[in-house]
Amino acid sequence: MIRPRRFPVACLLAVGIPIAAQDFDEVKVERAADKLHFAEGPAWAHEGWLIFCDVPTNRIMKFVPGEGTQVYRESSNGADGNAIDSQGRLYTCETRSRRVTRTDKKGKIDVLAEKFEGKRLNAPNDITVRHDNHAYFTDPAFGNQVEARELNFYGIYHITPKGELEIVAKPKGRPNGITLSPSGKALYVTNSDEKKVYAYDLDKNGTASGERVLIQGIEGVPDGIRTDEKGNIYIAAKSVLIYSPEGKFIRQIPLSEKPSNLAFGDVDMQSLYVTARTSLYRLRLPVKGW
Repeated sequence: MIRPRRFPVACLLAVGIPIAAQDFDEVKVERAADKLHFAEGPAWAHEGWLIFCDVPTNRIMKFVPGEGTQVYRESSNGADGNAIDSQGRLYTCETRSRRVTRTDKKGKIDVLAEKFEGKRLNAPNDITVRHDNHAYFTDPAFGNQVEARELNFYGIYHITPKGELEIVAKPKGRPNGITLSPSGKALYVTNSDEKKVYAYDLDKNGTASGERVLIQGIEGVPDGIRTDEKGNIYIAAKSVLIYSPEGKFIRQIPLSEKPSNLAFGDVDMQSLYVTARTSLYRLRLPVKGW
């Protein structure tokens, strides 16, 4: 454990964007776990702990505040992205088995998606679940995953509560991180190749429409994405980047390692947990996560 670092607001303010000083007087950054190989896919569990992946070791890990890190699941089939629904069930994107699974609270694992129109998915990457259990995930292909593709496109998908698989979009660039607005009426997806965030409107049936570019010109390669209760958008890229709900850049929070993904957690939901290569970081913020 290293000593927390505090970044004064003067170091974090974006040029030209007026932000009230009381919003972020300082951000406390501490390393919650280290000696990882490539950390990804954080998701906060209702029981009070964080799930995340250590991708090269093929494990899903569990971090308990005040206790430390332990192995949650061995042989995770290349787990990369996770989400937890309103019932406490764990949704996981398995890149090696090329499927999306759901684990109930008793440990039973169900396969939710592995094929589209008779062809295997590319390599499901990240996932988010709405309060009514509509789930959305990205299906890009990176590295040697490209050679194994059966589908001739990258996909953004919707899994209905009944288990039906629908295509949301077939972007030209590779979709990566995915999240929802606090109301559940908008879906946000990072595109790593285009360095953009796309937004979609969602209706009560979970159907997406109105594709548009919300954020562009992102510094670094955008990966994981989350929102807070005010609708602000947090992106793991060259650093942790924060944007308004309208897509205006607010500020950045630098880390000593390049972040890969993020999730809000702790009892008060005011900690932003960030997976960043070999470490898991915890950022204390003055706003609650969604």
